[in-house]
Amino acid sequence: MTDETIHDEVLRLAAEAAIDYRAQPAPGFEQVASFEQVLETLDACLPENPADPAEVIGELVSKMTPGLRPMTSPTFFGWVIGGSHPTGVAADWLTSAWGQNSGNVVITPAAAAAEQIVSTWLLELLGLPPTSSVGFVTGATIANFVALAAARGELLRRVGWDVERQGLYGAPVIEVLIGADAHATVYSALRYLGLGSERVKAIETDESGRMRPDSLRDAFQSIDGPAIVIAQAGQINTGACDPFTEICTIAHDHGAWVHVDGAFGLWAQASPRFRHLTQGVELADSWATDGHKWLQLPYDSGFAIVKDRAAHERCMSIEASYLPSAESSVREPSAYVPELSRRARGFAAWAMIRALGRSGIVEMVERHCDFAAALGRKCVSIPGVRIVAPIELNQLMLRFGESDEATLATVGEIRRRGRIVIGPALWRGEWIMRVSVCNFGTGPDQLPEVEREIAAAWNDVRSQLLDGPRDKAIAAS
Repeated sequence: MTDETIHDEVLRLAAEAAIDYRAQPAPGFEQVASFEQVLETLDACLPENPADPAEVIGELVSKMTPGLRPMTSPTFFGWVIGGSHPTGVAADWLTSAWGQNSGNVVITPAAAAAEQIVSTWLLELLGLPPTSSVGFVTGATIANFVALAAARGELLRRVGWDVERQGLYGAPVIEVLIGADAHATVYSALRYLGLGSERVKAIETDESGRMRPDSLRDAFQSIDGPAIVIAQAGQINTGACDPFTEICTIAHDHGAWVHVDGAFGLWAQASPRFRHLTQGVELADSWATDGHKWLQLPYDSGFAIVKDRAAHERCMSIEASYLPSAESSVREPSAYVPELSRRARGFAAWAMIRALGRSGIVEMVERHCDFAAALGRKCVSIPGVRIVAPIELNQLMLRFGESDEATLATVGEIRRRGRIVIGPALWRGEWIMRVSVCNFGTGPDQLPEVEREIAAAWNDVRSQLLDGPRDKAIAAS
């Protein structure tokens, strides 16, 4: 066989294995091989000689498939993640096969053109200022990092400090004000930027995790200098969104930059029914959101959006003599992200938005929110089950038997049964069951099954908790 024939065969084998995987029923949570079990199947010794490519792909499939979590299943509710829609996956296959290093518009014109069109579409979908800049990054963590880097640079520029050239040594202090229920990835971004995760001023939040404007206003009384306010669209447990109009007004009155971590909640902007929850979010200065959540893209997809394009470019642009220069009016992909070498993320994003269209995205967002609300209504009728917080978007929090023990045991029983995947979370010092609805395939058809599984798991746990003491007493007698 020629090299070309071998290469064709390898690609075909991979495609067939991928199609077969997506066609199979999702394995139960307890059916998935553990880390240790997968590791045992792998040869720990460094290979000395080449191997047959087809055998390598076959080995990869046979050894890795048992350890794959069913994250593409419509009954996966463990985290706020999408299901990697087949259209996006197919486009991502092509992205890998095309092998375009998308850092430069002259070198990879197709990749640059896709990003430019998707940027326009995203800003329109999300109701954000159309002149904003968009960086195609790996996910919301780096999207937060990029947007906050733009904030850091611009705020220090206003007080006469060029952080891109001079660094942070001796720089004026930037105060960071953040809601007490912010997501962990924002703190990671602050660490990466040298702003510190423990120097922040935590702003009091309400019972659903929304930042309190009065507490933010009070916090500014002790600040006299550059400041960043980090707000949130979609609290990870409750789905609640901050009151952006009030927050932006207070912050801007003090010359502060407002950044919004909108990993999934920012997509409420696309829905006429739910955009009231994000009212005023367009008044912020930067935003971060994921592509692998409600846009259903494969992983390695997020968007850093900045209202001040120049500030975005100052903190991220890369120049090198060997890179051909485009016209100054043309969007240069590498000017808005940390990497020069990276995959062409615009292809899959273009394909997904083209496939779903505005109406498809709206329908999906609203269907997921309706699913969470409907499931909540059903679960609240089960004796001993309580909804912990009002259902805002696609997040539902449940507590069982008013105890951590009962709640965690119910989550464990659901995992043991293996028909759906739901995870636990800690909220206000208590363990809850969190149902995150974010898979493109999830809809009314799955609702009866999910309700049955939750009810059955809780009934088993409740029976054990109630019968346990009685059984022990009988045994003792």
